[in-house]
Amino acid sequence: MKLICRDYGFDCDFVAEGKEIPVVLEEFGKHTLDEHGIEYSKEALMQFILRKGG
Repeated sequence: MKLICRDYGFDCDFVAEGKEIPVVLEEFGKHTLDEHGIEYSKEALMQFILRKGG
């Protein structure tokens, strides 16, 4: 499981990666809030994963 910040419109090389989806979601969500000032709900983050094909 991998979420790449650049894939979601940010000029940023951050990657959240791991085998456990909840951990990846938390890491990516914390990054987008801390670095980009955008807070995504867990549901929105789950949609990112579903759209990528998990």
